[in-house]
Amino acid sequence: MLHKPFWAPVLQDAEGPTYLAIARAVEESIGNGELKVGDRLPPQRALAATLGIDFTTVSRGYAEAQRRGFLEAQVGRGTFVKASRSPPFIASGVSTVDMLINHPPFFQNATLEKKIRESLESPLSDRGMEMLMRYQTPNGARRDRIAAATWLGPRVPGLDPERILVCPGVQGALLATTMMLARPGETVCVESLTYPGYLLLARELGIRAVSVQMDDEGAIPESLDEICKAEHPKAFYCTPSLHNPTAVTMPPERREAIIAVARRHGVPIIEDDNYWPCLSGTSRDRSLLSTAPSLASLAPELVFYVSGLSKCVSPALRIAFLIVPGAAAVQRAAVVLRATATMAAPLSAAIATNWIETGLAEETVRAICAESDARQAIAARLLGPDTYRRPSGGFHLWLPLQQPWTVLALSTQLRLAGIWVAGTDAFAVGSMPDGVRLCLGAPATRRDFELCMSRVAEILHMRAYPASQVV
Repeated sequence: MLHKPFWAPVLQDAEGPTYLAIARAVEESIGNGELKVGDRLPPQRALAATLGIDFTTVSRGYAEAQRRGFLEAQVGRGTFVKASRSPPFIASGVSTVDMLINHPPFFQNATLEKKIRESLESPLSDRGMEMLMRYQTPNGARRDRIAAATWLGPRVPGLDPERILVCPGVQGALLATTMMLARPGETVCVESLTYPGYLLLARELGIRAVSVQMDDEGAIPESLDEICKAEHPKAFYCTPSLHNPTAVTMPPERREAIIAVARRHGVPIIEDDNYWPCLSGTSRDRSLLSTAPSLASLAPELVFYVSGLSKCVSPALRIAFLIVPGAAAVQRAAVVLRATATMAAPLSAAIATNWIETGLAEETVRAICAESDARQAIAARLLGPDTYRRPSGGFHLWLPLQQPWTVLALSTQLRLAGIWVAGTDAFAVGSMPDGVRLCLGAPATRRDFELCMSRVAEILHMRAYPASQVV
């Protein structure tokens, strides 16, 4: 077997994370004959030293190439070229694309990446051992709540930090809020297509979820009114901005109408505003947010507002902010947070606060929005303007399906092409027309994304799916 001690990928101008660039370089070297079946690659530490990068990055690159089927690791012997075969994603040259989770897209900004890495040391040096060795109040440190008020100022102007609780992610905030408002056997309203994590939460709490019908502008006020009369729900959970999964953003008139119904029936609203930083796209002109004001800004006495940093800043920051209507609700929420999670991780909260205070969070949002906007444009070009309603920002979109396609038929064809998507059944409460969600951040690079969307378009625009692949 030939040892390739001097093989090394060229990483200059490579798109995406370095470890993925290494995996692609392995694939390309096999394709052009530079690497052949049975060749042994350089040891990981040697390649890391040659490239001047971290050993872990090379290790991840080899592991990704192995996952794609190009390499195999033999204990005590090294890493070898396994075979030069095509990866699962048909005719594209990229690996399986998992769109089941709505990741933010990778952005290409080496300067920003360096700032992020360097920022991770600041909270430790700034807050010291007190943060590391002491429990904090379930509400969160005051400094973190002040930073949250600053961050959420464009959505809830004049926000008092005393109304904010720092939570362990959006799911933790939703759990605490729902436990405050409803008990087992009681009812909450949800949009007819809604976040699966909330449906799971309600089911585990023994709470019944009832569907509020939707149209192209979001939840329908008349449907909410009928359910409030018939079911006497304890709350209405909704996502008015860049709705998950449809990406619909409610216009101001619809927001006012929903609030009027909730006020009339005394039904609290749980507003999930996780995607708001992407509303204005790359312009980041926050005056544009006035076209989609938060429900909490319109009805502060009625709305429990939840917004996290995992979608539009970083999934690694499992930090969310919960705004409650008043002092009594703050006290009750603190008790429930203590009972369910004790507190949000102080180190994560301190990092989030540092990013907000230094402007790093805003820079990251801008980078994510720029990449999201570019991918939205690619999707619009390849899928066609009549296939779906282009959203006002964000990094997911909803494809309503037309005959002959059903969710089962389309998702089966996409899986055969190495693309995994979630359809109506994952989001629906009751019967709803078929559709699928496409998560634009799943492919690592724009090139991979364009190849992925090209394949989706090819399949979507077929007159009928191949019967030979259905048994």
